[in-house]
Amino acid sequence: MALWTLHGNGRTVEPGAVVGPAERLNWPATIAMGVQHVVAMFGATFLVPTITGFPVSTTLLFSGLGTLLFLLITKNRLPSYLGSSFAFIAPVTAATASAGMGSALAGIVAVGVLLAIVGFVVQFVGVQWVDRFMPPVVAGAIVALIGFNLAPVAWDSFSAAPLTATVTLAVVILFAVLFKGFLGRISIFLGVIVGYVFAAIIGELDFSAVGEAAWIGLPTFHVPDFASAGTWSAIGMFLPVVLVLVAENVGHVRGVATMTDASVNQHTGRALIADGAATTLAGLGGGSGTTTYGENIGVMAATRVYSTAVYWVAGLAAILLAFSPKIGAVFNSIPAGVLGGVTTALYGLIGIIGIKIWVDNRVDFSRPVNQYTAAVALVIGIAGFTMKIEGFEFGGIVLGTVAALVIYHVGNLIARARKTGADDGGPIPAVGQLGGDPQD
Repeated sequence: MALWTLHGNGRTVEPGAVVGPAERLNWPATIAMGVQHVVAMFGATFLVPTITGFPVSTTLLFSGLGTLLFLLITKNRLPSYLGSSFAFIAPVTAATASAGMGSALAGIVAVGVLLAIVGFVVQFVGVQWVDRFMPPVVAGAIVALIGFNLAPVAWDSFSAAPLTATVTLAVVILFAVLFKGFLGRISIFLGVIVGYVFAAIIGELDFSAVGEAAWIGLPTFHVPDFASAGTWSAIGMFLPVVLVLVAENVGHVRGVATMTDASVNQHTGRALIADGAATTLAGLGGGSGTTTYGENIGVMAATRVYSTAVYWVAGLAAILLAFSPKIGAVFNSIPAGVLGGVTTALYGLIGIIGIKIWVDNRVDFSRPVNQYTAAVALVIGIAGFTMKIEGFEFGGIVLGTVAALVIYHVGNLIARARKTGADDGGPIPAVGQLGGDPQD
């Protein structure tokens, strides 16, 4: 494993320079930045187990362990924090309700194993086949339908305490547009804090469990259940998540490569293997599935520090936090109204990320194949279509994903054979600036 060399004087980063993965600042600065990464990941990572009913402390433990495992598998050359993936919320919620937590954990393990297999293929074959199998219109549709499929879950929590939910949602939006840089990126976390305080003021907060919880103790562990009859039906709901994790990891590697060194792209396969291994480990012990975190990419971009030493500090800090039941009790005390306000924004943002994939890749929606790929997939996901086949029940995410893939690939095959012009003709030509800050 590579050792870190000291960057410059160890205290500052020169204008235009970055601290590469194999470099580090002095240890006080490195530790401080590691703690900053914990703060950045915390808001999103704790929300997933809180929403799905998983133990928060256990999720934090496997988040930290997964990060260290990721660094080891990628040979300490790819900076990344592995936090809870929101793509798991819908299948975990459905599987837990229908077959129990053990079946949900089995689904997480299945995703991890399959993701690792994809990683091995990418490592030896290359990542180009992923782009062909899941082009932007398909990838965007899958990500969008996962977010929009969760809309009823957000409403259930929102309607439990509409006033608190509205205040929380308003604060999330306000902080996102009010603050610059890091504070703006953690607006959801700040919204939870304000909503929590508001709920306490109006008497919606039950803090009794927090007072009874110990400061130090072991997390609660659970094991996957592969024996129950409903498990294998539940696993089917998880398979589309693999496509999301592939897209997230590939995007993460490309982002780091753009900021540091193009050779980082060589580690794409290892990144997928590492996230697959971390997700499998989490599922085996009762934690949430993991993914590379955009929040932490934002911190790296802002600080220009891409040192993997920082992530070793962050992973170890998360593990230490996991051994405090009192911290877990605090998160479990978050009222339904606060979660309702946050998830209304959060689930919608997941959907918008899918739409952003279309925009960034200039998907041509004048082509019928692209139109129907997105349209049918979204309606299936939003409406929550279900289908039972020989005892197996498939939900909106699975059916929407299958629809997107079949419509796109079969539709293109037919359109190109018939030369109708209905096929995906590639990105539309850019006219003027696409997004970003206004330019004079």
